[in-house]
Amino acid sequence: MENPSYSVVEINGPDAAFQPIEKSRGKNAKQVTWVLLLKAHRAVGCVAWLATFFWALLGAIKKRLIFRQGVTVASEKLGKGKLVLRIIRVFLVTCLAILAFEVVAYMKGWHYFENANLLIPRTPDLQGLLHMVYVAWLTFRAYYIAPPIQALSNFCVVLFLIQSADRMMLSLGCFWIKYKKIKPRINGDPFRSDDAEAPGYEYPKVYEQSISAVCQLDWPKDRLLIQVLDDSNEESIQYLIKAEVDKWSQKDINIIYRHRVVRTGYKAGNLKSAMGCDYVKDYEFVAIFDADFQPSPDFLNLTVPHFKDNPELGLVQARWAFVNKDENLLTRLQDINLCFHFEVEQQVNGAFLNFFGFNGTAGVWRIKALEESGGWLERTTVEDMDIAVRAHLNGWKFIFLNDVKVLCEVPESFEAYRKQQHRWHSGPMQLFRLCLPAIITSKMAIWKKANLILLFFLLRKLILPFYSFTLFCIILPLTMFVPEAELPMWVIYYVPVLMSFLNILPAPKSFPFIVPYLLFENTMSVTKFNAMVSGLCQLGSSYEWVVTKKAGRSSESDLLAAAERDMMAKNQPQIQRVVSESELGELNRLKEQKEAAPKPIKKVNKIYRKELALAFLLLAAAARSLLSAQGVHFYFLLFQGVTFLVVGLDLIGEQMS
Repeated sequence: MENPSYSVVEINGPDAAFQPIEKSRGKNAKQVTWVLLLKAHRAVGCVAWLATFFWALLGAIKKRLIFRQGVTVASEKLGKGKLVLRIIRVFLVTCLAILAFEVVAYMKGWHYFENANLLIPRTPDLQGLLHMVYVAWLTFRAYYIAPPIQALSNFCVVLFLIQSADRMMLSLGCFWIKYKKIKPRINGDPFRSDDAEAPGYEYPKVYEQSISAVCQLDWPKDRLLIQVLDDSNEESIQYLIKAEVDKWSQKDINIIYRHRVVRTGYKAGNLKSAMGCDYVKDYEFVAIFDADFQPSPDFLNLTVPHFKDNPELGLVQARWAFVNKDENLLTRLQDINLCFHFEVEQQVNGAFLNFFGFNGTAGVWRIKALEESGGWLERTTVEDMDIAVRAHLNGWKFIFLNDVKVLCEVPESFEAYRKQQHRWHSGPMQLFRLCLPAIITSKMAIWKKANLILLFFLLRKLILPFYSFTLFCIILPLTMFVPEAELPMWVIYYVPVLMSFLNILPAPKSFPFIVPYLLFENTMSVTKFNAMVSGLCQLGSSYEWVVTKKAGRSSESDLLAAAERDMMAKNQPQIQRVVSESELGELNRLKEQKEAAPKPIKKVNKIYRKELALAFLLLAAAARSLLSAQGVHFYFLLFQGVTFLVVGLDLIGEQMS
């Protein structure tokens, strides 16, 4: 390369090509050498990066499997989701067998036919047994397998288009609200209600900041009653929550601690028990906060005045804001979904229909509306949606305040998020079965009945997980093995990308995560589909209530306030507290129980079998797409399969311990 037999001209400008070749021959040759070396270095670096990635992935898989062997699975419910898992396994085994057969056919030089009319391979040798089997397979595939797959795909495409049109209309409604600056207005001058009550449903780890935020609400103390509803079963947690309540009670805060002896009905049973107390009858409104929610001091001043001169108003719902949305990739993806839910779905339905599903927290109810609608019922795991539907059937109106935000958390581990999504998608199907007769026989307008049945329940709670799982996780990989059944390119790419773009508009800072969001939503369709089926068929898993685990993170303002309190405490003299003998005995007893209790066993992250089976199915379909030279399908199936693999090995979100 130092003495080449040919000339190399480097063009740095318009006249560079006319420079003498002899003067630049050595220089250009050296430059070409360095360019080639640089390219070689980049190629080696790329290969090394890929090797490192796959090596780390294999190491994670090995680690998961080794730890998995030492974990007892007696507590796991093996029957949960077994039907869906068996169906996926059948598809996987069938596709792997077909892939092996197709590879043999490809190595033999037989051609693949995308047209069902061309059934005979272009080869003179028709006597081989394997070749005859291949011809029979093509005939059977074209006449018996492709038609039902094509019919199912067409049905799912129609559902997909209907759901996309609904999402488009919601987005246009949100744009119209922004353009016209439509928002709920307070009639007359703001007022302070004579009575208000604020119960809370508590979780461990986060009780302190929630109680502190509620006790600092800007409201006359003599008109505010705070109930702390504790359903925990650990005595140490109960004692800590009770101590926190006592601390605020000594500051003249009207706060009551309630712990149920009979813990039935989960959250609905807890709220029903609290609302049945005699002292609640003296109050007109109730504000509900889950334990990880931290309302601002002016929350009641921003929400309660909307009830003035509006006797038909039953609920004022505030928006959620998340203190841990930037914690990891999982929290970022949840933030995209929930921002669209609040800013688009809830705001549009509240502005144009005066109805939406109650989010279970960060809302103020008129107690009269709760009582006339039947109160809190324990028949489903979505008591918030249940009471909202019944209140809507009784003629009560709702208001959503997009400008009023309450700080809270989203789950940081995939296990907690998965269980939350299972409850959120199985409960509505239970509720639909129970409420359908009441909706049909109600006296409200026909268009409101149609909105409840067709849009609220069927389209957004049933059709969405059904077509998402069936179309992108089953039909799409099957079309790689049955090319006679085709999916249009716009169904696979253009429309999903457009819908993802609309979903991400309310959270524009998350735009770089649009591709992971699209892939992750397809992955979560497995959990949502399984939950939808269990709720619709009333399987055992649909009645499970698993408390969503939260990390107990505080907002930045809370951390600054805590730091300020610590500084003040250091500068003040220490105050000696007098502890009674009963309190000392209780503390000593709890300390002895804590020391005697066995050390908790480290919990290993789960391996999700359905996601792993679908990962191998999609990767097999990606390999099949290579044989038929379908490059675009290959990349989508490859990335989607890797996403399923990452989720199946629980490599997304915080690690549980």
